[in-house]
Amino acid sequence: GGPRPGPGQEVSVKVLGALEDGGLVERDPRLTFVPGHGDVVQALELGVPTMQPGEVSFFLAAFPYGYGRPGSPRCARREPDVPPEAPLLFEVTLLEVRDGPDAQPLPPAARLLLGSQRRERGNFHFARGDFVAALRSYRLALRALDGPAAALPGPEEEEELREQRVKCLNNCAAAELKLQRADEALAACEAALSISPD
Repeated sequence: GGPRPGPGQEVSVKVLGALEDGGLVERDPRLTFVPGHGDVVQALELGVPTMQPGEVSFFLAAFPYGYGRPGSPRCARREPDVPPEAPLLFEVTLLEVRDGPDAQPLPPAARLLLGSQRRERGNFHFARGDFVAALRSYRLALRALDGPAAALPGPEEEEELREQRVKCLNNCAAAELKLQRADEALAACEAALSISPD
């Protein structure tokens, strides 16, 4: 019961993802993300906003809505490799819906973590050749890094925030070049240089 997630709201879900042979590829007792931000596979991006809190749903996802044509090698959160063009079955329980992190002041450490997670998701999209999605993730990372602060960062945190901004801007420039948008790539480079002239 309760309202479905709205635009910009953050959700927490329990998720199990399996291959056709039953092999688990995703298991997370509490995965938290904002639908539409590109932080998870499209099956979850599209499916979770149709759910109500407490609901359990099954999503059968063709490969474009899972890990895509190349699949995905083993990483810390998934047990086996996801083979190329693998359809997946997800069991999802919507645990909670709340206002998204972009709307709230966050301490510097939380801004750094959120920015890093979004930049890494952008790198995932970039490696798959989805440069539009990569650019969206990098811009969301910048928004998290520049977001409202619950406290002033210390000198080390301020330096890390600066370094993360430069990385995101450089990644934006690379994605813009892949999309053959030289003016936008140049603007991202100039923004990076304004933060770190060296």
